[in-house]
Amino acid sequence: MSKGDSAVIGNLQCVVLDCPDAPGLARFYRELLGGEVNRPDRRWAVNDDFATLHTDAGLVLAFQRVADHRPPRWPDGEHPQQVHLDLDVPDLDRAQEQVVGLGATLLHVDPRGWRVLADPAGHPFCLLRG
Repeated sequence: MSKGDSAVIGNLQCVVLDCPDAPGLARFYRELLGGEVNRPDRRWAVNDDFATLHTDAGLVLAFQRVADHRPPRWPDGEHPQQVHLDLDVPDLDRAQEQVVGLGATLLHVDPRGWRVLADPAGHPFCLLRG
């Protein structure tokens, strides 16, 4: 896609942070940024493993529990930063085709309706039917 194209493949849904305690980290960021933890939203099922924060500014952060979480130790590359983007797309198959054409690699097709891909540098991101 060239700089002048107005069409986009998807819209950023939220930024997801890996952590050992999803609800606890959501509460931490609520205190830092304001907003509402686990506000009802058709896009996510929240539980002990996945929590959300809808900030007053409109940003949505999500927190995903990861077993045996190894926290980042910036700038130590042995413990890299752990974050990924969730992108709403109108058509999963078409969006996958487009981002693979841009250099992404398909990592996983989840039967619940999303695709996990890696950008050309290896960072994971998810395509979700928007």
